[in-house]
Amino acid sequence: ALSIVAAETSTLTIISIPGLAYDTNLTFLQVVFGYLLGRIIISFVLLPHYFRGDLYTAYQLIERRFGGKLRSLTAGLFLLTRAAAEGVRVYAISIVITIALGTGEVASIAIITALTLVYTFEGGLAAVIWTDVVQTVIYVGGTVVGVFTILHLVPGGWPAVHGVALNTHRLTVLDFRLDFWAPYTFWAGLIGGAFLTTASHGTDQLIVQRLLAARNQRQSVLALLSSGVAILIQFALFLMVGVMLYAFYRVPSQRFGKADFIYPTFIVAHMPHAISGLLIAAILAAAMSNLSAALNSLSSSSIIDFYLRSRPQLDERRRLWLSRVTTVIWAAVLFILAVLSLHAVGRVVEVGLSILSVAYGALLGIFLLGVITRRANQNGALVGMMFGLAAEVYVWQRTRVPWTWYVAIGTTVTFIVGYGASLAFAGGRAAEAKLPTSGARRSL
Repeated sequence: ALSIVAAETSTLTIISIPGLAYDTNLTFLQVVFGYLLGRIIISFVLLPHYFRGDLYTAYQLIERRFGGKLRSLTAGLFLLTRAAAEGVRVYAISIVITIALGTGEVASIAIITALTLVYTFEGGLAAVIWTDVVQTVIYVGGTVVGVFTILHLVPGGWPAVHGVALNTHRLTVLDFRLDFWAPYTFWAGLIGGAFLTTASHGTDQLIVQRLLAARNQRQSVLALLSSGVAILIQFALFLMVGVMLYAFYRVPSQRFGKADFIYPTFIVAHMPHAISGLLIAAILAAAMSNLSAALNSLSSSSIIDFYLRSRPQLDERRRLWLSRVTTVIWAAVLFILAVLSLHAVGRVVEVGLSILSVAYGALLGIFLLGVITRRANQNGALVGMMFGLAAEVYVWQRTRVPWTWYVAIGTTVTFIVGYGASLAFAGGRAAEAKLPTSGARRSL
């Protein structure tokens, strides 16, 4: 369960979530309620199929169900969106370096990019080996110390913090307004969070492989649901840190430049040096570990999904050289994207989730087309994916629709248009050939 928590927790969460609560309140927890609902859906709908061996992860399903053309397109899409999201993550990590070392933002981005590149080539830092569990314990434990530090520094302690939070409505958790344009209503959080988690935890190999590592389906369900409880506690902790920081500083977040700078500033300026040093080290180590995995993923996907398909006989020595070259290229791309993120509008966690949501909507729509229908074909799925992506990009860039709805919109458009287009096309790859027919698929 902790491994799942660590896999989905990034520097964006640690840095940006306190800043979100500093500016607003605790309503982001409604999105986490959606994360819990998504886990329940996966546990009782998708996991039984995974453990019976009759359901594939997204890329496997797309390859076997629809063919190589659609797989290449989805692989290319995810290379672009994953790189963009990781660029935002590099920028988030650079915030810690900027505050801790006093370097400029671009210099900090260059430092973290270079360190991560070395980390990737060496297979991890030899001097310090960080596991998922150790990282989680350290940054959560360090944040708990931060809570007690704030309570010690605020005159009057918890009663004073509680009073300020109540007077400024920062303890609000539930918002039942029927306002489609508000990102953190109960409905946007529950529905949007459920769609996002179903996509990220039910189709993405990064999480699915952890679920399948359990001894049996029952333990996998237990690990998934337990990770949901742990995520709820973790987000509640980071959000409360933001509320308490507001009670401590009581100034607009603009005084810090951006809300994302508030918690790192407090860590460096006010926490005990030993604790702040350990916490910063844990954040950086976890970040470099995650970024290293991302660089490896981007590099291997570029080679396997594109280059080797036309040159399958490439020898091992040449593959290793090519892997290192593509890793350097992707590191340079992440550096450029991180620098561009300096001008991004909004909190880094929302920017990162927005980018990933654009891709996840189309992926989940294609995944559901392959799982619950038997008439969908490659041509129809391609049309559905194009319409789904166009719809998501449009609502992202041209409307006030909040990011919490992106995956739901993309999934719905991709599925409906893809299914309709499949019926309209006489050709396309046969739908029944590769996957078993479930009861749901017989009717579609």
